Amino acid sequence: MPHQTLTLQTSGQGLYEFTDQVQAFVRSCDVASGLCTVFVQHTSCSLIIQENADPEVQVDLKNFFARLVPPTSDPSMAYLTHTYEGPDDMPAHIKAALTQTSISIPVTNGRLALGTWQGIYLFEHRDHPHARNLVIHVQ
Repeated sequence: MPHQTLTLQTSGQGLYEFTDQVQAFVRSCDVASGLCTVFVQHTSCSLIIQENADPEVQVDLKNFFARLVPPTSDPSMAYLTHTYEGPDDMPAHIKAALTQTSISIPVTNGRLALGTWQGIYLFEHRDHPHARNLVIHVQ
């Protein structure tokens, strides 16, 4: 069964769309009907399917999660003990636990069966740039 590892470079917290790369891989597999699974090999970022038409959606999601899980330097997070990797690390793990590290998308007629405004995003939860590895598998 075909698979590929894709590395995405992030520049800090935010959403990074990579729908086109997944779609290109699915096309190269020559699978008319099946399932595409994407898995991120990290614990401080996540994957989401989200609207890709209005960039304000991504800004609002990033801001919502920042309010929901602030950095450990925020007094409300004083109960956390995992702090030696920086004030954004444990909150990144919490955000990843609240979202998902893998997604599955049906393949129909050789294409991802995404809705009109749906895109696949890596949701980076750390402040600094990272190279994130994703495994894409089609069956």
